[in-house]
Amino acid sequence: MSTATNTPSATLHVTMKGEPLGQIVLKFFPEVAPNHVQNFLKLAREKFYDGTTFHRVIPGFMIQGGDPNSKNPDRAMHGMGGPGHRVNAEFNSKPHKRGILSMARANDPDSAGSLFFICVADANFLDWQYTVFGEVTSGMDVADKIVNAKRDGRDNPLERIEMSVTVTEG
Repeated sequence: MSTATNTPSATLHVTMKGEPLGQIVLKFFPEVAPNHVQNFLKLAREKFYDGTTFHRVIPGFMIQGGDPNSKNPDRAMHGMGGPGHRVNAEFNSKPHKRGILSMARANDPDSAGSLFFICVADANFLDWQYTVFGEVTSGMDVADKIVNAKRDGRDNPLERIEMSVTVTEG
């Protein structure tokens, strides 16, 4: 099993209107959610996330991304896609606090796929309901910019906030 010293990290490169908003650097918790970490890193290495958007932003709560449907400018199906596989829940004792990276899912606890969210505020009501698998080590200022974007009635930003993901070994 991976240890903290050789666990890869990932950097979300975030752009809006083609202009850089900045980077969000993530570290992972393979000791409590090995399958979720492996899934995220595999998708990132395959460039699955590149060109997807943060399709749901709720001030005082979280930003969500990772849906392949969000590559389409038509926002009607954003938040409904996935990678074609599921990851079983790995609920753990890590609290949903500001900066936490957690996996989104449908009602079925074992329905996580590619959608993830970053808490911009403490959200302890999610503890033991969603799988925490990492946290932001730098770039919360970028997450704060994202969460404050103008949005529609479904909390989807009116301007596309795209990401690409780079995995760093080390």
